[in-house]
Amino acid sequence: MASSTLLDNNALHISFHTIGLVGKPRNDVNMQMHKNVFQWLTEKGYQVLVEKEIGERLHLPTHHLADLEEIGRLAQLAIVIGGDGNMLGRARILAKYDIALIGINRGNLGFLTDIDPKNAYAQLEACLENGEFFVEERFMLEATIERNGEIIAQSNAVNEAVIHPAKIAHMIDFHVYINDKFAFSQRSDGLIISTPTGSTAYSLSAGGPILTPQLNAIALVPMFPHTLSSRPLVIDGDSKISIRFAEYNTSQLEVGCDSQIALTFTPDDVVHIYKSSHKLRLLHLKNYNYYNVLSSKLGWLKNLS
Repeated sequence: MASSTLLDNNALHISFHTIGLVGKPRNDVNMQMHKNVFQWLTEKGYQVLVEKEIGERLHLPTHHLADLEEIGRLAQLAIVIGGDGNMLGRARILAKYDIALIGINRGNLGFLTDIDPKNAYAQLEACLENGEFFVEERFMLEATIERNGEIIAQSNAVNEAVIHPAKIAHMIDFHVYINDKFAFSQRSDGLIISTPTGSTAYSLSAGGPILTPQLNAIALVPMFPHTLSSRPLVIDGDSKISIRFAEYNTSQLEVGCDSQIALTFTPDDVVHIYKSSHKLRLLHLKNYNYYNVLSSKLGWLKNLS
């Protein structure tokens, strides 16, 4: 099973009646973008629901305001204005509603936000009015904390789940099991467990491999391991990863999901990480090319002449 599924809009028969406008603005420039996109969508005849905090700052009528859960239930598409962080935060909530997301990049890298703000309206028109898009489904991770046989906390992640001590500069000792079979032990600052989507994020900065979105694979990337023999490991995407900790670990530990959600636990607990039942559904323009994104964002050479 591939980690990423490409769905043509003709096969999906998607029609957009209600569109959500989400993303937390960093500054007044981004706030103006929210206002302009809202006006453009309403002039085109769409019913627009704006994330409540944003809508209140724009002084919009109350019937246009909604929280993320309402947008997930009522809209067919969510437009995220911001960087990848905004996309990650909204995607974790909206994924369970099977809603498509597309991003207008107002951040730095923008691996997940396709639309160039300089050409936003032409690109939105190509998608919404002309149907020049496809939807890509990418898998997410579920992280759970087990204590005495019961799940006490859980969260999902688009990019990665990171096991690390709550205090910086503390090493931890742990044992990794894959599908309930012992795989390896490690002493390090932590472990990054990454989806293909997250392979160009934190995992990449730690020396992990780039995984193309179509791969059904998970990367396990050690963080500053205590031995030179520790290397990134790529495993089947349907694997269940369980992590147990040595008894002499005394500091409090955390699982960080997309660097936005932190689940705290003790060394006596067990962490389980596996593929989520929910998927991220990214809407792309017809001319989207993942390798062009890599080349642009990572500064790869276009040619050798």
